[in-house]
Amino acid sequence: MLKIQNLRLRPGTPESELAHQAGKLLHTEVLGFTVLRRSLDARRKDDVAWVYTIALSLPGEERILRRCRDKRVARYKPSPYVFPVTRLRLPKPPVIVGAGPAGLFCALMLARIGARPILLERGRDVDARTEDVAAFWETGKLDPASNVQFGEGGAGTFSDGKLNTGVNDPRMQFILEEFAAHGAPGEIRYDAAPHVGTDRLRQVVKRLREEIRSLGGEIRFSNKMTGIRLDGDRLTGLLVESPKGEYTLETDCAVLALGHSARDTLRMLSEMGVPMEAKRFAMGVRIEHSQDTISRSQYGEIASALPAAAYKLSCHPDTGRGAFSFCVCPGGLVVASASEPGRLCTNGMSYRARDGENINGGLLVGVGPEDYPSDHPLSGMLLQETLEEAAFSLGGGDFFAPAQRVEDFLLHRPSTGPGSVIPTYRPGVRWTDLHRCLPPFLTDTLEAAIPALGKKLRGFDDPDAVLTAIESRSSSPVRILRDETGQSRIRGLYPCGEGAGYAGGIMSAAADGIRTAEKICDNI
Repeated sequence: MLKIQNLRLRPGTPESELAHQAGKLLHTEVLGFTVLRRSLDARRKDDVAWVYTIALSLPGEERILRRCRDKRVARYKPSPYVFPVTRLRLPKPPVIVGAGPAGLFCALMLARIGARPILLERGRDVDARTEDVAAFWETGKLDPASNVQFGEGGAGTFSDGKLNTGVNDPRMQFILEEFAAHGAPGEIRYDAAPHVGTDRLRQVVKRLREEIRSLGGEIRFSNKMTGIRLDGDRLTGLLVESPKGEYTLETDCAVLALGHSARDTLRMLSEMGVPMEAKRFAMGVRIEHSQDTISRSQYGEIASALPAAAYKLSCHPDTGRGAFSFCVCPGGLVVASASEPGRLCTNGMSYRARDGENINGGLLVGVGPEDYPSDHPLSGMLLQETLEEAAFSLGGGDFFAPAQRVEDFLLHRPSTGPGSVIPTYRPGVRWTDLHRCLPPFLTDTLEAAIPALGKKLRGFDDPDAVLTAIESRSSSPVRILRDETGQSRIRGLYPCGEGAGYAGGIMSAAADGIRTAEKICDNI
């Protein structure tokens, strides 16, 4: 096969034109090709174009390569990921705790080799969970067992469904192929910024579940791990709370794919002596702009012919801390993401169409052990809880979120209402001064970062842009330690994914789930 890079198409040009370009370049007729990668180049507003890499098979490829001197043309040999084990029989089924991306992909790989895994999920299935979340956003009444953080699909199910990764790992392409095979749009396999959307992602999650079950796996919803049983330093079972009561699940292999918000479980594991440490993460606010403002700033007059624009920004003000954008949701919503009474946090979400009036993104500041209240492994989590309680109180105590216009935030002046940007957060916002719930080590950096980022992206410092607090769960503040075998000091216990501190998003969590399944096979 041959690969051709850097073929450009103006917006609106059919992809079939790529065959014509390739034919001219290779001096032969090209009838078919496969898109390997597509990205949008908007560096020059007068020359915005889609940039493609394609693969194709032709007779006489060696002769074509000798004749073609263009550096964009090269040999291409696909190297797809293949799970290294084809069959595995265990005396006791492996148990995966958590049905987010890490848990689902770990269970999927084990089910495909006949290991008959049991997947425990403390929340509800994705359809019931969607109803619970909608009710919370409408009424402010939280179900601590079924919400944006807990339930089938994990926290990523109520997000933008971005599948970005900068890691060169064959597992990543495999994951994209699996998402597409289970109902995600086919273009995620080659888009530089693949996006599913929360509406399509829910269907993908259900189909992954169906395959796991069809292969002999078992999924138990509303089943929460409440303890572990040990024989010395070896796992012998899990204590589980279910709608029918508590029970003991005997196993010598359990994957901890907990997600980043299972605070009660982390406390239990810490008390049981499972080694863990505090890690660095980031906190801040959601910043919300008019989508039209950002799209025009990114693309110019051609913006209406292109998908809703996103952005990726960072700066390092004189405060000594970095600030950066996170989980940007074009055409999306700022959503209530709390999982505990009395504590408020936000996130961003968008549907496949990305057709909302606003764009939002996390505007975050790095935090670390120097900011934590103690040297306890869970001290970063304690800081999260303290700031979420302050945001809950400032919002009025009913899951309305504290919000402020950018101009007012920079002037330390309480906001009294919106300007041209209407906040999308539900059940609603209360206008205030965010300095009343955010500590100076966050606000000082945010105040310096907003004008600096406005110089990088025109309109980012729009006086009417809305800041909503608090964005506190960008990643886990804890790492559950594991060795080269993938296990904790407790043998048979496999920390995995974002909640264990080894991933940051849907793709890396899913990859760590696959990696953990590989480790289980290695250790048998």
